[in-house]
Amino acid sequence: MSAIPLSADLFPKPNLSLVLYGKNDLRLETWPLPDKLEPDEVLLKSHSTGICGTDLHLWHNAQAADLKLTRPFCLGHEPSAIVMKCGSNVKHLQPGDNVAIEPPIPCLTCDICRSGRYNLCPISNEQSHGLPSSDGSLRRYYTHRADFCFKLPSSISLEEGTMVETLAVCVHAFRRLEFKPGENVLICGAGPIGVLCLMVAKAFGCDQVCITDIKQSRLEMAKQMGADHCYLIDAEAKKTEPQIAQEISKLMGGKAPDVGLECSGFDSSQTLAVHAVKYGGRICLLGLGSPVSRVPLSTVIMKEIVLIGAFRIKDDYPMAIRLMETGRINVKPLITQVYPIEQSMEAFKLLGTPGVENVFKVLIQYDQ
Repeated sequence: MSAIPLSADLFPKPNLSLVLYGKNDLRLETWPLPDKLEPDEVLLKSHSTGICGTDLHLWHNAQAADLKLTRPFCLGHEPSAIVMKCGSNVKHLQPGDNVAIEPPIPCLTCDICRSGRYNLCPISNEQSHGLPSSDGSLRRYYTHRADFCFKLPSSISLEEGTMVETLAVCVHAFRRLEFKPGENVLICGAGPIGVLCLMVAKAFGCDQVCITDIKQSRLEMAKQMGADHCYLIDAEAKKTEPQIAQEISKLMGGKAPDVGLECSGFDSSQTLAVHAVKYGGRICLLGLGSPVSRVPLSTVIMKEIVLIGAFRIKDDYPMAIRLMETGRINVKPLITQVYPIEQSMEAFKLLGTPGVENVFKVLIQYDQ
């Protein structure tokens, strides 16, 4: 079946979009409207999009990891939206449905996809909406593959729906760890990923969770969300990672954590996880940092620590949505600011302010 042409009268408003042109060059402008709908796609009206550290990195550097800006493109990869129209092959969605969107689009034909690990598909890097140079969700109207759109139950608002992507990343990390109920958990970094990992650990039946950060306000949020122990990393104290690891063990009743999740990407945080987890422990690395790391691999070897990478999401949206739907995880307190699309630059400036406090997850929202 062929694509369906989309007429301009479908769109009552201009396609106002947040477009990155280069380093520190972010512009709010009208973007071209979608002009066709493929049989396996849905046409979406954007509702809300969460802003994360990757967006800030793109704004300042026009690059994220190996993905460099090659043309002006629209940001946004933590979206919720409303279905406007369905392609001819789409059966599980209908106009008016609220959806959370999984941004990367794998090829589904390569050996990696066929093995079931579609999150590692090389093509998906080029087709990950919201990363260079595939336009993201900070557009009023756009199309997306329907099988990567997940209907939200009525109990989950569209604002909460923006958190499904981040929560699914955390669910994937725990699946990669083969986490077992009753294990003790160390989480390095109390940003949105770290705090959601804390909430997943609780939902999955952990014993104790200790979470670390350099900001007291983030640790206060983590405590509110159920952390058993919070450890403030004080740079002026000049403690070594082994010393901090010993103090974390004391906080946890003399037990070294069974597993660690590193969510910041910083060398010092990765090193702390290595020294802190038990002999034979497991560490999942989520934070993308420098391409070169000073992680003490000799300690990894001597402790027989298993280092595990976790990249994006693999069939984790349904569980993330179910955790929210059943009330096991409540993301509402994490959303601290909501800006209309017309004030999106103010949202980015707020998040980019060094040392800003009481700001956790910021959303940009379209009028509805």
